[in-house]
Amino acid sequence: MRVLAAVAVASSLGGLARYLIGGAVAVRSSGAFPWETFLVNITGAFVLGLLFTLFTDALAVAPWLRSALLVGFLGSYTTFSTWTLESYRLLEDGAHGYALANLLGGLVAGMLATYAGVVVGRVAA
Repeated sequence: MRVLAAVAVASSLGGLARYLIGGAVAVRSSGAFPWETFLVNITGAFVLGLLFTLFTDALAVAPWLRSALLVGFLGSYTTFSTWTLESYRLLEDGAHGYALANLLGGLVAGMLATYAGVVVGRVAA
C-alpha cells in the first residue's frame, strides 16, 4: 500500500510539473513545433537516466521511493502519447518537416539525454 500511495502522490506532482513547465515553454515559443513536450520529454529522459544510475550504482533507496520517483513522477512528467499525437497532427497539417523533426529529434535527443544522465550518475556515484 505504501508503494501505491507514493506512486499516486508522485504521479500527481509529475503531472503538475509537466503542466506548469510545458505551459511556461508554450507561452515563450512560437511556431508549429511542440517545444513544450519536447523539452519535458528530454529533461525527463535525462533525470531518469541519472536517477536510475544513482539508485542502481550508488544509493540505497527504498523501493517505494524508487517507484515513486521513476514510475510515478517521471512517468507522469514525460509523455509518449502527447509526443505521438503532436507528431500526427503535424503530419495531418502538412508540416512534414516538423513532424519528422519531432519524431526523430525527440528519439535522438531523448537517447542522448538518457545517456548524459547515466554518465553524470556514474560520475556522481
